[in-house]
Amino acid sequence: MTSSENSSAVAELLTLAEDVLARLTKGGASEAKVVARAGQDLSVRVRLDEVELVEEAGTRSLSVRAAKGKRVATAGTSDMTPAGIERVVRDALELCDLSQEDPYAGLPDPSELAIDVPDLALFDPACDGVRAAEAVARCQRAERAAREYDPRITNSEGASFGRASGAFAVATSGGFRGGYRGSYASLSVSPVADDADGKKRTSGYWTSRRQLALLEDEVAVGREAARRTLRMLGAKKIPTGSYPVVFERDAARSLIGNFAGCIVGDSIYRRSSYLLDRVGTQVASELLTIVDDPLIPSGPGSRPFDGDGLPSRRNAVVTAGKLETYLLDTYSARKLGLKSTGSAAGMTGTGAGTSNFVVKAGETPAADVIKQTKRGLYVTQMMGFGFNAVTGDFSRGASGYWIEDGELAYPVSEVTISLNFDKLLKSIDLLGDDLDFKSSIVVPSFRVAEMTVAGS
Repeated sequence: MTSSENSSAVAELLTLAEDVLARLTKGGASEAKVVARAGQDLSVRVRLDEVELVEEAGTRSLSVRAAKGKRVATAGTSDMTPAGIERVVRDALELCDLSQEDPYAGLPDPSELAIDVPDLALFDPACDGVRAAEAVARCQRAERAAREYDPRITNSEGASFGRASGAFAVATSGGFRGGYRGSYASLSVSPVADDADGKKRTSGYWTSRRQLALLEDEVAVGREAARRTLRMLGAKKIPTGSYPVVFERDAARSLIGNFAGCIVGDSIYRRSSYLLDRVGTQVASELLTIVDDPLIPSGPGSRPFDGDGLPSRRNAVVTAGKLETYLLDTYSARKLGLKSTGSAAGMTGTGAGTSNFVVKAGETPAADVIKQTKRGLYVTQMMGFGFNAVTGDFSRGASGYWIEDGELAYPVSEVTISLNFDKLLKSIDLLGDDLDFKSSIVVPSFRVAEMTVAGS
């Protein structure tokens, strides 16, 4: 799709959004926001060379948020017929009359709205060019590479390929107009190996990018998935104790994701975060600096403006371990008596969220994080949901490898790691340099000086 066609797709949706906005205000809404979306996606799954799933769908939808004074309601529809559009307008206006007043509701001040919308290279037309046959072939190449890597790979949970693209436009009665297109593609493989005791061991590997050409090669993905699976053969428990724990970057991403959920405005005004009233205090090791940056070109979480129509901006969240700010949308900022950080996540509802939540890379090569650990646990996977956001208590099942004299000695499974999150982040004493932008939460590997590990 050319640049002009890209702009045309957004312009068409914007015309629709403006038409619906006019109907809402004519019907009695004192404020309103309309979001029009269109998209298409493809999902393919292959197992043992056989196609198990091919799903392709196109969608168009409308979401509206209307207010009569401080009475606010939302409604949506995928029925884009004239009758369907008329119905969603009527429903939103009627629901306003039934809702309770919310003193914090309302659009942002017009002076705060984004004017210039930067091009962040979020859309790649090549993603839409991947048809089902090509997606199947990509999966088959990846899975075949995994299965042929070693005879100990005896089975597979399959390979999956997905691509999605979409356009949206938003119009508000406060004067904001904007929209953009985005795309995304991913590939994953999960081979299975037979262990000596009859257990099935599985691991996997995945790649994803907004730009199709930046996906890792299918054969390389399959072989890496096989390597990770084979490394789990002979996994065993370790004695219960307190040990240094090194988190591989995919496992580390999960931890930082927990932290991210505790610094958004919704968690703060609901008093459901252990980080309540902690701005300006030390919440992590001095090695840890975190920024939320929606302006990274082609970033998985990038956006030129936030859900309230405010300009996207880079927010320093943690600097040398000190919490600098919460991430706020207009609504949560009003409830807390603060200013929005341009972090509204939803286009029609309220709620703050992260964009590209990036932990600054450390100066230690990733391999040296392990080499500098005399004895400890290297975690590559975690299971369960053992995190209490209110208290910070953390406990999850884990698997990975035992480190002995700075080397991976043998695989470990069926252990539980635990430590209060406040102490966990403050105990990070080594930070790797291995950032990977395949997810919107970007974290290098790191070491926690000591955690409780429950094993045998």
